[in-house]
Amino acid sequence: MSKVYLAVPHAPDRLLGRVKENGDVYRSDAGPDDKIGHVDLTSGKVYARRVGPDKKIGRVDLDRGKVYTAKAGPDKYIGRMEEDGAIYLNRTLAPDDYVGRMNPFISYAHAGAAMLLLLIPTLDEQDKG
Repeated sequence: MSKVYLAVPHAPDRLLGRVKENGDVYRSDAGPDDKIGHVDLTSGKVYARRVGPDKKIGRVDLDRGKVYTAKAGPDKYIGRMEEDGAIYLNRTLAPDDYVGRMNPFISYAHAGAAMLLLLIPTLDEQDKG
């Protein structure tokens, strides 16, 4: 099992959740952890858990570690990860931003699921607040 952290400048990184070896992703909150989705380890497709069928929210390139969101139209490239567990958010015409890490790194599939299900929603919340 790997833990997923949000990078916090000048402070300890914040624990967001964990990813199990089978691809299940859990958000860490006060109380029991909440399963929020999973990744298909053979295809790299990432699904958010919901009532009824799970919703595909993106995919991971299993060979290069690039992450794409699934929206209407073509999938959009949003970031990448490194084999040391570092996760980067894509910035157009600028260096990619380091946004978090997975420790220990298991695979690109696991890290991509962590990015789509844990890091991106947290970053979106911060941007709104």
